[in-house]
Amino acid sequence: MSFRALCLNTLCLSSLLCGLGSGVFSPSSARAEEGLPKHETTQPTSSAKAQTKHPKQTPSDQKQAASNINDPKREDLVVTASRTNRMYVSSGGDLGALGNKKGLDVPFNIRSYNSSLILNQQAQTLGDVLLNDPTVRTTTGYGNYAQLFQIRGFTLYGDDIAIDGLYGVTPRQLVSPQLYESVQVLNGASAFLNGAAPGGSAIGGNVNLIPKRAGATDITRITGDYTSSGQGGGAFDVSRRFGSDRAYGFRFNAAGMDGDTPIRGERRADIALGGAFDWHNDDTRINMSMNYQKQQVFGGRSAIIVSSLAAGMPVPRATSPSANWGQRWAYTDLSYLFGTLNLEHDFGKHITVYGKFGAQGGNEMGDYATTTLSNSHTGDGSVGAMATAYNVMNEATQAGVRAHVNTGFIKHEINAGGSAIWQEADAAYAMDLSSAAGNIYHPTQFTPNESFTGGSLSHPGRTAWNKLYSLFLSDTMTFWHDRIALTGGFRYQNILSDGYDYNTGSQLTHYSSGAFSPVIGLVIHPVKHFALYFNRIQGLSAGTTVGSAYVNAGQVFAPYESTQYEVGAKYDIGRFSAGVAFYQTSMPYGMSEPYKNTSQVIYTQDGKQRNRGMELTFNGEIIRGLRFNGGLTLIDAKQMRTSDNEYNGKTAIGIPNYTINGNLEYDVPFLKGLTLVGRVVSTGKQQFNNANTAHLSAWSRFDLGARYTFLVRNKALTARFEVDNVGNQRYWASVYQSYLTMGDPETFKFSVSADL
Repeated sequence: MSFRALCLNTLCLSSLLCGLGSGVFSPSSARAEEGLPKHETTQPTSSAKAQTKHPKQTPSDQKQAASNINDPKREDLVVTASRTNRMYVSSGGDLGALGNKKGLDVPFNIRSYNSSLILNQQAQTLGDVLLNDPTVRTTTGYGNYAQLFQIRGFTLYGDDIAIDGLYGVTPRQLVSPQLYESVQVLNGASAFLNGAAPGGSAIGGNVNLIPKRAGATDITRITGDYTSSGQGGGAFDVSRRFGSDRAYGFRFNAAGMDGDTPIRGERRADIALGGAFDWHNDDTRINMSMNYQKQQVFGGRSAIIVSSLAAGMPVPRATSPSANWGQRWAYTDLSYLFGTLNLEHDFGKHITVYGKFGAQGGNEMGDYATTTLSNSHTGDGSVGAMATAYNVMNEATQAGVRAHVNTGFIKHEINAGGSAIWQEADAAYAMDLSSAAGNIYHPTQFTPNESFTGGSLSHPGRTAWNKLYSLFLSDTMTFWHDRIALTGGFRYQNILSDGYDYNTGSQLTHYSSGAFSPVIGLVIHPVKHFALYFNRIQGLSAGTTVGSAYVNAGQVFAPYESTQYEVGAKYDIGRFSAGVAFYQTSMPYGMSEPYKNTSQVIYTQDGKQRNRGMELTFNGEIIRGLRFNGGLTLIDAKQMRTSDNEYNGKTAIGIPNYTINGNLEYDVPFLKGLTLVGRVVSTGKQQFNNANTAHLSAWSRFDLGARYTFLVRNKALTARFEVDNVGNQRYWASVYQSYLTMGDPETFKFSVSADL
């Protein structure tokens, strides 16, 4: 049986099982698992108990049951079940060295998107989830289909997304979000909180994933879904707690999809499996997760290189949203096995020790077609070909102690610990030294000749070995009846990186350097539910070992230290929260400059980019039945120091001057169980080159949908329908280092979930 047929059968099976089931759906505690506000609790009725005592019904009983469709008890069940599907965004999350914190109590801007949002929107990649965040934009990397993210105008690589606060464990290029209970977004630099990101990004913020684990209520949920133009899929989610005091928990998730996307000639397939086990008593908590993910793309549409725009040519006219200039033979095959283990123990009321460990083994294969545009008027250009093999083995660990002590009227929370990351990469490539003629408006196919090789694709050798070690210490002091909290601390980070030749395996480069990353943060609560805050924190990435082309060849630079200042205010009453933040981040970067009066050049770390901005975010229930999540971001990103001062004061490439997101959900009052949903995503203009002679136009897209929750024999079913990019708007979505990414075409989504 084909995977697509299996997915269609899953849809049928969900309805069949719901029709066969009996008993009461108890969603009130399930809602607690999803993290919904306690004040929304609705007690389940006892109508199903009577049904259990009298399972056999006469025809007259069945007619009476049909006539009682508006029974208030059944209506309560529908309303309660609907609440488990609500869009919910909380303020707070995992802050690394500081632990899990409420957003109102920390001097940082952090939000968490829950699993019901992921399920309702049928998110297939992490980028689909982050479409809900007004401070994040998604783009595409060079040549392949990897998702990159931009936060506060700085890039976040897939390598630098964390799981349970650990770097190096997450799949590198594409992430299947169905495995995660929440997706946490931290705005701002985080070298002290999480350490240096191994990929060298996360300067403007990072993303942390929390795996699904067993909650207070058992779950058995089956889902079937369909996405145009021909993708079918399904998911299964089961959660159980057992043992004395229900101390043991187990959760298993399986999700998959396969078929043609709305982009012509493109097919995607993915499989995600996740298992989690946990145990706890009064003093100790242990949880472990093990996951497998496989993502495949065939005939995919990649980004376009438009180097000619540097000479002042205009941005090319956007193609049809469903157009595909890729090659039919192009593909990527990404497989990862990864997991985490967390242990935590309380020594009395004042001291907690903890340890985390994570590992990932990944295998990536691909043959990529990269289009370079040479004439933006006609769409003419060239297409290159390159096959790659990349294997990765990463390990990460973190351990520490958290102590609460009092000195007079001052309360202290002291955090101390360390972390380490080990990364080994094996890689090989084969490329076509020539290129074929191509056109993005009238694409043609060709057969590549990838004869120039580096290493063996069937047996890739070691090309990189990285080790990152760090130690951290902080003290958070609270006083004035907990209205003021002052945090101070530092992290010492050492970065070691070795590079090896593809063919011989001999070592080519060596980098080893360290740096201290201090932090200071202040939170003031003038009144209840309101806070003012300030922070000064740094981002950190590996420096440069200068190559042989420069007069200072062999020089090893210290890590790049980006410095952030941020002030803001927060308001949070549980069912509704809002925040505003003003920030400035200065990031150094490397550049080449003329060396004195000679013809030689010298490499320095004197380049500087400065991003200033404002973030305004809202989420929660505005009025009864109407919920909103979204906000506005304004960014002023300037090149401050460039080679020969050529571009000083110009706007940095690919950073929109504003971004707006707004998500609405409305529970229709006259039809219980029906919710209307809508979303707008708007992005300001983006400069394409350093000289600012060409830019992408601002764009907006709209998404509309609805979901309906109803009962079949007292089992809750939820049907969802959504249209993304209503009207099939055509636009260039982003530009990353002169790589143009096309916006997604109009997409129809449908799914049905049954809670058994």
